[in-house]
Amino acid sequence: MRIISKDEALATAQAVIDKKAQDVILLEISEVVSYADYFLICSGRSVIQVKAIAHAIEAYLKERGIRPLHIEGLSEGRWVLLDYDELIVHVFLEEARQFYNLERLWGDVPCTTFEEYAPSEEYAPSKISVALNDY
Repeated sequence: MRIISKDEALATAQAVIDKKAQDVILLEISEVVSYADYFLICSGRSVIQVKAIAHAIEAYLKERGIRPLHIEGLSEGRWVLLDYDELIVHVFLEEARQFYNLERLWGDVPCTTFEEYAPSEEYAPSKISVALNDY
């Protein structure tokens, strides 16, 4: 299993933004847990969009040689969890995200929001979108 860096976690966030994910945040959890370094949390407006975002993440990371350890919830499409060891991605249907409110549970860890995010040139959206458009 290849280690996922913070830059790769940020680039994965940009990949979900390119799929029109809502309220994208990256939580840095490595200081409080030993099982992962980051939670990437985002929402979709429909079950179809949640599944599309999850498939886009999977395709984006697969192209970089990173495969999930486990995927949960994809068939239902309300809360999809993609476990990449250091990076755990939660893709929620908006209502499910409000109900579980992971941001409140992890409110004491560093959080990156993506209104102000500008990816590095290496992970620029134009380079990411090429991989996603092929999916």
